[in-house]
This record gives sequence, C-alpha cells and structure tokens, in this order.
Amino acid sequence: MTGGRDAGRLLGVDWGERRIGLALSDETRTLAQPLTTLTRRLGKRFPMRELLVLLEQHAVTGVVVGLPLDQEGREGDAATAVRILAADIVRRWGRPVELWDERLTTSRALQAVREMGGSTRGRKGDVDALAAALLLQHYLDAKRGSAT
Repeated sequence: MTGGRDAGRLLGVDWGERRIGLALSDETRTLAQPLTTLTRRLGKRFPMRELLVLLEQHAVTGVVVGLPLDQEGREGDAATAVRILAADIVRRWGRPVELWDERLTTSRALQAVREMGGSTRGRKGDVDALAAALLLQHYLDAKRGSAT
C-alpha cells in the first residue's frame, strides 16, 4: 500500500478463532482506534459479509491483517488461516490487503487495560478491538517512519 495510495482509512484486523477485533485509522493514517469485534460461531465461516459492509460504511481504502507468528517468527496453522482470509478479502473486496506481524498485540492490549485500572472480565471483545488498534497503530507508525 505505497505510492499514490497513501490516503484514506485503513482497517486493522486482529484475527482470532472466535472473535475478530477491528480497528480504523483516520483518513490521514496517523491514528488508529478500536472499531468493533466480529464474532464467529465455532465451526462457522468468517463473517465476510459483515466485514464488507464495514469496509464500505467507513470508506476504507486498505486492510491490514495481523499475521500471527510464534516467538521465533515462524508461521503455524493460525498464520495459514490468516493468509487464506487475506486472500479471500482481496478476492471479495478487490482492494489491497497487507499482512503485518501481530506478535504480542493481544497481551499488550490486556496489559494496557490493566494499567488503566480496568478489568478484562467480560470484555474480551473490547480487548480484541484494542489489540487490532495496537496492531494498526504499529503499522501506521512503521510506515510513517519509513516514508521519511
């Protein structure tokens, strides 16, 4: 997502087996904020229709999907599932999707909630959306740093 396409909102996706956290950037691609969480029932498909509606509603121009790697940076079954998801989004939506290393985003989100004195009990969806925001903010910061 470089060149002349550096404008417009990005959607960050923190993929999970049951919950998919989503975050949205501003149009200048400076700040990311939690958007919502999509839920997938066990054994059911990814809620692609809901995602496509959100992409349209928020005039998203690109998607950043967190790639779950292990501590050594290797890909496992979850990374394979994310690659399939990213390819499906491209096929159905027809716009850019970029994979981004998401190691530790969920644990950082949990830590941030605790540091603010909050409880994560019953707030797993909020934590997933916050994890997506951390992932997207890391992406935005890295891209902005490489552009200078």
